[in-house]
Amino acid sequence: MHAKGILIEGYGRIQEEVHSAVEGLDPDGLNARPAADANSVAWLVWHLTRVQDDHVAGAFGLDQVWLTGEWDKRFGLGLPRRDTGYGHDSDQVAKVRVDSGDLLTGYYDAVHEQTLTALRSLTAKDLERVVDGDWDPPVTLAVRLVSVLSDDLQHVGQAAYARGLVQSAEA
Repeated sequence: MHAKGILIEGYGRIQEEVHSAVEGLDPDGLNARPAADANSVAWLVWHLTRVQDDHVAGAFGLDQVWLTGEWDKRFGLGLPRRDTGYGHDSDQVAKVRVDSGDLLTGYYDAVHEQTLTALRSLTAKDLERVVDGDWDPPVTLAVRLVSVLSDDLQHVGQAAYARGLVQSAEA
């Protein structure tokens, strides 16, 4: 398997785990915060999706699905349009509330499709391209894609854990 196939497989794992973390939770479960300043399942899935959308779009010169698909309007969070959740304080986390898991998985699935389309176009040479020169060393496309993959898997694991805590408290 080549790098492109590995990346496609890895991003597919995120999609599976997003659906597992969200499906079957009602709005109370999605928006519950296991502790006063903890992140909810809704915030974690929204954030990981926003990061993937922002970073993949930027690396490939694409428009963010959040904006082109008007997901910003569908969510209606009262946050800046390009907000990804990075550095959110507790009050900002509290603004990320959803009425349905379908909203979260719908947005994730749309971002996933754009990501897969971009990944399918990759060549080995593309992975060497610098996408962010503000770091030392500069960030290549390969490093950016693995970074997003890692970050998303960590956050979806946190969402699964938060789901378990919420369900345990309800039992």
